[in-house]
Amino acid sequence: MEVYTTQPGVQFYTANFLPEGNILSGKKGKCYKKHGAFCLETQNYPDAINKINFPNAILNANEVYSHTTRFSFLLK
Repeated sequence: MEVYTTQPGVQFYTANFLPEGNILSGKKGKCYKKHGAFCLETQNYPDAINKINFPNAILNANEVYSHTTRFSFLLK
């Protein structure tokens, strides 16, 4: 898998805040389990608003927010 994005950072989330056990049910009755999946969330750098050398994290009125993220999967 390859990830291409115009965002400067990626947050790797592992479902670590889901409760223990089979508490949350999803599609077709499947249970969502803690650490049962991961997500790659493209975003600005955390705490960018407080770091002058990081990309600007403030969106002003009438500004357009637009970023692109592409996930590519290759089978060999």
